[in-house]
Amino acid sequence: MRRVVVLGRGGAGKSTLAVDLGAALGLEVVELDKLFWRPDLRPTPKDRWAATQRGLCAGERWVLDGDLGPYDVLAARLPAADTVVVLDFALWRCAWRALRRSRENRAFWHWLVTYRRRGLPAVMAAVAEHANRAELHVLRNPRAVERFRRRWR
Repeated sequence: MRRVVVLGRGGAGKSTLAVDLGAALGLEVVELDKLFWRPDLRPTPKDRWAATQRGLCAGERWVLDGDLGPYDVLAARLPAADTVVVLDFALWRCAWRALRRSRENRAFWHWLVTYRRRGLPAVMAAVAEHANRAELHVLRNPRAVERFRRRWR
């Protein structure tokens, strides 16, 4: 694992897993959702967002993680990855965790209320195009995530 992309809905635990993986493997961790929202709480324009992701993927060793936002540009990062981890959790579980953690985050609340989240089937279709070039891990519950995390500690 040198270039890892962690995908999933907001509140699935991507950031926690990414930080753990980065620490265990000595990889730089980039949380894309922290770069997505501008100070005025508007999203970064789509073309600039794609360019940002391509720039981050230029490095040799990284973990990229981020919520699947209103126009997440998966094609900008998937082809560069050698490992893709998808947290395929039920929407209710993700929403509950995201709401608990984001009480102060106005941008997140605005996004949650105004944007219908992108479905994981669309994400999996995008991932499938690159599965022959990347190792794919689909984790469907917290126990699977914990087993995966222990494997790399």
